Amino acid sequence: MRRLILAAASIAALTLIGPASAQTPIVIKFSHVVAADTPKGKAADKFKELAEKYTNGKVKVEVYPNSTLYKDKEELEALQLGAVQMLAPSNSKFGPIGIREFEVFDLPYILPDLKTLRKVTDGPLGAKLLKLLDSKGMTGLAYWDNGFKQMSANKKLLSPADYKGLKFRIQSSKVLEAQFRALGAIPQVMAFSEVYQALQTGVVDGQENTWSNIYTQKMHEVQKYATVTNHGYIGYVVVVNKKFWDGLPGDVRDQLAKAMKEATEYGNNQSAKENDDALDAIKKAGKTEIISLSPEQDEAMRKAMMPVYKDVASRVGQPLIDEFLKETGRGPMN
Repeated sequence: MRRLILAAASIAALTLIGPASAQTPIVIKFSHVVAADTPKGKAADKFKELAEKYTNGKVKVEVYPNSTLYKDKEELEALQLGAVQMLAPSNSKFGPIGIREFEVFDLPYILPDLKTLRKVTDGPLGAKLLKLLDSKGMTGLAYWDNGFKQMSANKKLLSPADYKGLKFRIQSSKVLEAQFRALGAIPQVMAFSEVYQALQTGVVDGQENTWSNIYTQKMHEVQKYATVTNHGYIGYVVVVNKKFWDGLPGDVRDQLAKAMKEATEYGNNQSAKENDDALDAIKKAGKTEIISLSPEQDEAMRKAMMPVYKDVASRVGQPLIDEFLKETGRGPMN
């Protein structure tokens, strides 16, 4: 696969030799792994629309959804090598390439609501985290929402004991591994595009995801139960190849930054609605029973996952965790 990525990067480099030519548009390949009708998919399409509009055709954005170009494990390498110019990976994806600080977003119950999330991402802490991407040949442009995660499986998940021995698909994140181990479950790292089949065939027993991802990937068709936990958050960082971005004419870069800002506002406003609509659609489909936890059951889940904070403090950084909690003004138990 690395050979294929290198070959694609070589072709991409050749196509970028002439962006100064008025006749040749600058091409931005924007690859992502979710469906086009998700919050991320719609935000990417909105960016394409606005980028091409504001640059008067100087830029052409090619959006590749649903892992049609690269899968989870391939896309960041493809960006660093220049085979694609833009991605919107989930926060979890940066840990495996050495930027473990982004895994703070994976800590269970660290973000109580979207208002608190925005305080983090739109403030100095969010900007500081984006700056860490420079060392990996990327420029961070924006934070995009997906939403809060729910648990699903083919057995009812009411208490921590119900997770024991079950295999759960996770993104590649040491924090998420620790989370499921704290519940006595078996975490299985797997590409997003492979989850439906893995659930269908029993390779894994369950998964965690937002309602919009569950619905658009048809996971609800192969899971009997889904529990409303809101225990974690899935968000994305829009990144662009730094060499490509820095090499753009200043006016074009400004126009693209404007397009990104507006696409971000659009996508984040859509996110909550998309998840609400997806939950309604899942209920109407009638294939998955939706379970709500009592306050006592919710507290038991929170307590069961609190050891994760200590387990990953040396990896994510205790000062960062403390700064994050100070910024949110809330603790994971409330």
